[in-house]
Amino acid sequence: MLLSRKLTDNISSKWMVTCLTFCLLLPLAIGTGLVFKSTPLLSEHRLSELVFSKDWFPSDNRFGFWSFIVSSVWVTVLSLIISIPLCLLSAIYLTQYAPKWFLKFMRPVIDILAGIPSVVYGVWGLLIVVPLVGDKIAPFFGKESLGYSLLAGAIVLAVMSIPYILNMLLEVFRQMPVELGEASLALGATKWETIKHSFLRKGSTGIISAFGLGFSKALGETIAVLMVVGNVVQIPKSMFDSGYTLPGLIANNYGEMMSIPSYDSALMFGALLLFVIIVIINVIFRYIIYKSEAL
Repeated sequence: MLLSRKLTDNISSKWMVTCLTFCLLLPLAIGTGLVFKSTPLLSEHRLSELVFSKDWFPSDNRFGFWSFIVSSVWVTVLSLIISIPLCLLSAIYLTQYAPKWFLKFMRPVIDILAGIPSVVYGVWGLLIVVPLVGDKIAPFFGKESLGYSLLAGAIVLAVMSIPYILNMLLEVFRQMPVELGEASLALGATKWETIKHSFLRKGSTGIISAFGLGFSKALGETIAVLMVVGNVVQIPKSMFDSGYTLPGLIANNYGEMMSIPSYDSALMFGALLLFVIIVIINVIFRYIIYKSEAL
């Protein structure tokens, strides 16, 4: 009996280590595969030329990714500017002010938002957001726009990111020690002062993690943004200009125009750029989390 229990424990431990090793090696395997597929392009062009050039003429063997990088960053940052205040204030209200039944009601609503296919968000963006930007928002700011713009992509992306960020923030605020709030209120602080000076500081690590997850999720989103952003290869000068994101480039062109030399390798290099950018963003957020924990 004892031998059987030890054998079971040993097998379970090794199986868990195997699963953990697989999870750790998976990003390395993805990165290695992308580097291997990008090698033909990197052997013909300098890395700086590929990353910082804005010339995208595949038929002339000119592959400049700067326009796609700038558009991706534009859309992602704009979407976070829209979604972060909404998510943070909503999480504070749901956990600190709203009755418990309302939080229970909102849980499945948030899950439904997270489960809606991205193409449905894209159709909603085409029907509602694009006309709204072209007919209302752009004229309000004295700009002309057809609606297919970085702002339209950012609005759709912000709505798609809300359930992921909000779910994490809800868990952060739900795990706040009750004693922390009671101690702050006992010292004479108001409800809002308690949230601002105690809860936000205590939960800063989780809050930053939620924003980091939202950034990575938004940066890699493809179909919905592809449908509303315009897909014009240019360096956008304002949020009302059209753009072309890295995920959109890969999804829109992979499998087509493969008769052009190095085109397949160029798309794989675009995927590698996206992979590297997400890794860098996660490292930056991990560093911010480490510094916030040290304070």
